[in-house]
This record gives sequence, C-alpha cells and structure tokens, in this order.
Amino acid sequence: MTDRWRVGANLATLANALLGVGAVAYTLAGNKLWAMLLVVMAIGFDGLDGLLSRRSPQRASSFGRVADSVADATSFGLAPAVMLAVHTSNTPVWTPYATWTAVAAGAYLLAALARLTYFTLRAHGLPHFLGVPTPESALAVVLVLLFHDTPGYAGIHPVGVLAGAAIIAVMMVVPVPYPKIRKGSRLRLASAVTAGFAAVTLVVLQFRPASGTLPALAAEVAPFGLLVGVAVYYIVGPFTVPRAAAAPE
Repeated sequence: MTDRWRVGANLATLANALLGVGAVAYTLAGNKLWAMLLVVMAIGFDGLDGLLSRRSPQRASSFGRVADSVADATSFGLAPAVMLAVHTSNTPVWTPYATWTAVAAGAYLLAALARLTYFTLRAHGLPHFLGVPTPESALAVVLVLLFHDTPGYAGIHPVGVLAGAAIIAVMMVVPVPYPKIRKGSRLRLASAVTAGFAAVTLVVLQFRPASGTLPALAAEVAPFGLLVGVAVYYIVGPFTVPRAAAAPE
C-alpha cells in the first residue's frame, strides 16, 4: 500500500531541489530578488518534507535522507553561494572584490557541504543540530544581501557581505547545538514570524512599489523583523537545547 506521507515528503524534497535550481538560474539572469524568494520558498518545502516524513509510519530510508541532503545542498548551499559570487547589478562597485566574493562563496559552499555530509552520515539521529543548519544559514545570506547588496537597505557594501558570509560559514561547522524547529520547540513561533517577515519583504519587492506607499513601507519595515528573527535563532537558539540532549555521548 502506498504511503501517502512518504510520497508527499518525496515531492516536497523534489520541490526544494527545483526551487534551488531556479534560484541559481534567476541569479545568473540578474534577478537576485526572485532568487532570494525561491530560496525562502525552498526553506518552507524543506520544513514540509520533515513534517510529512515524521507522520509516515515507515522509517526514513537512507536514500530519502541522502536525497534530502542533496536538495538542501542545492537550495541552501549552491544557490546562496552563487548569490554571493555573482553580481550583475552595481557591477563597478563589486568588480574590485570579484576574487574575494568567489572565495567567500566557495567557503560558504564547502561549509554547507561539510555540514550536510556530517548530518547525513552521523548526526541525523540527534535531537538537535550541531552548527547552524543550512536552511537558517541560507536565510542569513538572504538577510545579508538584502542589507548590503540587493536592494541594499544599508547601502552597497561588499565588505559587509564578505564578513557576513564568513561568519555564516563558520557558524555552520562549529560544534554548537542548535534546535530543530518542531512542535513544542520554544522558537517555533519566532521562526514562523521570521518566515512571514521574509515572505513579506521579498514578495513586495518583486513589484517595486512606489516610495511612500503602504507596500513600500512594509518592504522597508519587514527586513528588520527578519533581522531580529535570524539574530534570535543564532544567539538564543543554543540556549533552548536541553543540556542533557546537547551533552556529547
């Protein structure tokens, strides 16, 4: 008998991967805002994949776990790395930093792949993550780009992007426990609100609202809610993991 939960989880994994491919394509085509929106949508499908998988009466297979990591590597590893490396707008500002942006993008991608490999092979059974998980890392990259690249709420600052990418990459591989956002998690509501701020910001920006209008005001305020939400996960997250669960075996 077909397990509808498992089928749904597999379709969510596929959607996650396809959105990551789309984000890469949009970045190369010069529309980084659409790429960011697709990455945020991929985060949603990644969460849906986990939810459906946990409802399935069948035990998750090794293939499913690997497929999920491959999808995550595409959407939360490769896509953000391409967004960090490729700059088709404000080219004169970014040209002197071309080598450094490539290095930062490579470091981010390597950290993401290392994190996912370790999780797939050894840490998938833990009740928490070790290091910041790749979806939250990708969201942090989106945040950095919103403020320092496109649309550049704080101005176009390559050094800010490079510093942010370096910090995000390091935080993925440090052995600090971070919570899985599931039912009962103390950060579940905060994560939902953060996702809402990200969606409002990126959806509204696609329509380029006129300055002074309500949509424009929403697009200016929502990124700061996103900033607070990401900061809460990075700073408060480790303190929400029970010490007994976080203790090394």
